[in-house]
Amino acid sequence: MILNSSQLEALRQRNDEELHRNGQGTPGYPAGTIRDLLQTIEALKKEKKKWQRTAQERGQALEAVRAVVSRVHLPGDGSE
Repeated sequence: MILNSSQLEALRQRNDEELHRNGQGTPGYPAGTIRDLLQTIEALKKEKKKWQRTAQERGQALEAVRAVVSRVHLPGDGSE
């Protein structure tokens, strides 16, 4: 099951309430485990954004290199 941001926020809020009750909440996964999973999700989101930025910067660098190479005239390449 994939949760959207509002569902994750609702889960986080409910879990925080469970943690404030000192574990006297409803049965199921321990609130600490859910908290750890939510923190992992947030860390993965940040990592994904970082790699997306890196890929975008890489693409821009490759375009710049292509532009420079296309302007360079190499001797003997037959374009004289």
